[in-house]
Amino acid sequence: MPLLDTLSAALAHLSRICGFDTIDAFPPGHQYAATRWNRAYFDIPSDTRPEQIERILAEAISNTPLVFAHIVHPTPRMQHALLAVIHAVMRRGDPTALVSLLIRAYESAATQEAVPGLRAVIEASKDGNESMRAFAVLEFLGAMEPPFGVIDLKEQRALPAT
Repeated sequence: MPLLDTLSAALAHLSRICGFDTIDAFPPGHQYAATRWNRAYFDIPSDTRPEQIERILAEAISNTPLVFAHIVHPTPRMQHALLAVIHAVMRRGDPTALVSLLIRAYESAATQEAVPGLRAVIEASKDGNESMRAFAVLEFLGAMEPPFGVIDLKEQRALPAT
């Protein structure tokens, strides 16, 4: 069986190198190596560069914010994408569900803080229910310049001349 195991490992390695396999984490040693995502929601080829990976995930969050729930230890850029969506939803509806996703991401100390002071607000509200915690975060974010001091991640596209 050792030959079969060796052959299997070699084929798996070749598949990853060629981009035939999908990944669920940044490469080992990367700044965000602790970040993980569910492959079922993000089809990212194994040969994708880390900068592209982060951009793909941030765009996915911008387009479908609930996929944020399928990311463990989201990067600050991914959090900024969610914060931009929260800002947009605040103007027309209730962003509590989205804020709850952000709060859950901060349950782990390995999640890097995207906005200074956000972790402290989340931890200070830990004894409240979900709505109270979301309100505390929204109140904190509302005191900041829109959209929460976050640079819009979407590329600015020139409008066609009419």
